[in-house]
Amino acid sequence: MEDLYRRWETPRCFFGDLAVLSFVIVQGLDGVLTYLGVQFWGPPVEANPIVSSTVQLVGLGAGLATVKLVAVGFGIALHLHRVHNLVALLTAVYVAAAILPWTALFLSL
Repeated sequence: MEDLYRRWETPRCFFGDLAVLSFVIVQGLDGVLTYLGVQFWGPPVEANPIVSSTVQLVGLGAGLATVKLVAVGFGIALHLHRVHNLVALLTAVYVAAAILPWTALFLSL
């Protein structure tokens, strides 16, 4: 039972705070770039089947907002469970697999 409370009593972790803040910023940036990309090139440009299915079901704005808010919620849950290395890794994966490809597409215009 003591392990359940110890997590909240430990001092703040700057790395964890930075990781979750970066994760939230990257999710927001990915949402904006995805919105612009789908508006410009159409729905087939979105490669993530979860995002494209949600967008097809409820619309572009609401679908992206829903997917990104769920992702941010999971990132915050990992942060609260002090799994900061995983949050940092997911942030790096999002930068490599989402932000850089969208940036390359927009720079090719």
